[in-house]
Amino acid sequence: MTAEAAALAAPAAKTKRASQLGAVAGYVWSGALLALLGLLVLYPVAMLLLGALTNTNPVVDGFGVFDLSLANFLTVLGNPNVHLALANSLIACTGGTALAVIIGLTFSWIVVRTNTPCRGFVAAASLIPLFVPPLVAGVAWSILGSPKSGLINTMMGWAGLPWRIDLYSMAGLILVFGMYYAPYIYMFTASALRNMDPSLEEAAEIAGVNPARTLFTITFPLIAPAIISGMLLSFIVMLGIYGIPAVLGAPGDIPVLTTYIFKLTNWSPPLYSTAAAVAIILMAVTGALVLLQQRVLAGRSFTTVAGKAFRPRVIELGAWRWFTLSLALLYLFTVVVLPTLALIVAAFRRFLFIPDAASLFDMRHYSLVHFDAVFDNPLTMRSIWNTMEVGLTTAVVGGVIAFAIGYTVHRSSAPARRAIDLVATLPVAIPGLVIGVAYLWAWIGLPGGLYGTIWILTLAFIARFMRHTRKSLSTSFLQIHRELEEAAWIWQGSRRHHSYYRAAARAAGHRRRHDAAVHPGDPRARLIAVSLHQRHNGHGGASA
Repeated sequence: MTAEAAALAAPAAKTKRASQLGAVAGYVWSGALLALLGLLVLYPVAMLLLGALTNTNPVVDGFGVFDLSLANFLTVLGNPNVHLALANSLIACTGGTALAVIIGLTFSWIVVRTNTPCRGFVAAASLIPLFVPPLVAGVAWSILGSPKSGLINTMMGWAGLPWRIDLYSMAGLILVFGMYYAPYIYMFTASALRNMDPSLEEAAEIAGVNPARTLFTITFPLIAPAIISGMLLSFIVMLGIYGIPAVLGAPGDIPVLTTYIFKLTNWSPPLYSTAAAVAIILMAVTGALVLLQQRVLAGRSFTTVAGKAFRPRVIELGAWRWFTLSLALLYLFTVVVLPTLALIVAAFRRFLFIPDAASLFDMRHYSLVHFDAVFDNPLTMRSIWNTMEVGLTTAVVGGVIAFAIGYTVHRSSAPARRAIDLVATLPVAIPGLVIGVAYLWAWIGLPGGLYGTIWILTLAFIARFMRHTRKSLSTSFLQIHRELEEAAWIWQGSRRHHSYYRAAARAAGHRRRHDAAVHPGDPRARLIAVSLHQRHNGHGGASA
């Protein structure tokens, strides 16, 4: 073998070994992800199914299989209360999702594609509702929109206006759902609009197509993955939210599935098995929605970010830019300022009842009594610390896991990608309190002392919110063309093999060139949401 042939054969041999090692690494990586998802998702879901097929209490009876039957499912499917709760859930979530899409899509277009003033401030402030827990949001809007003593009705009465609002209704649930979850739609669609190649829009403008038609026939279809992903996420999150329906729906006798499940777990004795059966029904609804999304997106290309540089197209609105700014500020005032003011008023008032507008401004009714009660309670302070610790751990660990899953599913050829995607999708429709029951069933009978600690809460939160983070990452993966990553891999590969090509070139007497183309059993594991819920249900000082 000549020196030139040996020099050329060496890279080929190394490439073959690298390919074999890559295949083995792919199987190991997929197996590791499936094992991790099995621990976080499949095992608790299996125990949840076991709970739905039994009539035992996991707290009392522990781990075991007793009297398996479909009695719980038959009871649930034949219960008119479940039918009413399911119908209310679908109506509230459908209406809330439609409103959220209208608000979020309009808002993202104003911020990203127009010359509206103060867009940076508006974009940052619009994300504030995402950081407000649903239970806190429900309390805030109940203070604002109570039909008898709500702050909005009190101020309208003081101003002599005959109108009154009642958020303890289906319309109130839809309104709060839509406003509260519009930022989810905004996040998905704003990112897509910002990264979209405007060449097709420019071509439509040159062809004389009016801006409105361009918006609905070119712009919105191109960002369809973001719109559909945001809709699906918003609908499913609304379906599993407990705090807002518990605060706004219960006074108006509007049961939804989550509040009904809570009643089942709060009865004496708790009906954990029946609650698990209702949760399985929720999972079936979510699975149908995910299949619908995949069918809608199947066979279509939505790539909007490629290797060619471009600048997002900005529409000059002229004097109308002040109108769009007013719309944005009105939305921010409604979803950020008003609820914050309501919580501040309720936190500092001795008693929440406000008979008239004059009482609202009477400083004799304000004090720090609720804050004293909070800081003097060791369990409340412990719950605050636990919440921070669990939240930070969930964000870091859950973000890493979500990125690994998203990249594996959308950017690798690793085996079992579809299985990984399917398993990671399962926990999104399970309400938080039902996930708590599932993890209770999963860990209460196992050794190791995990049950009753904040670590079981961390595992549950990672499983619960992993899908949300992965969904956001998936939209970006779908928009970034593979040519960018391929160019990077080729560039790295050219550097790695450059020495071999130089050796072959020297042996041949010339030089070659390679072109680079997220139910504690221990009070010490309590979170702040538990303390807030207890105070809202009769102990006072919830806003503090």
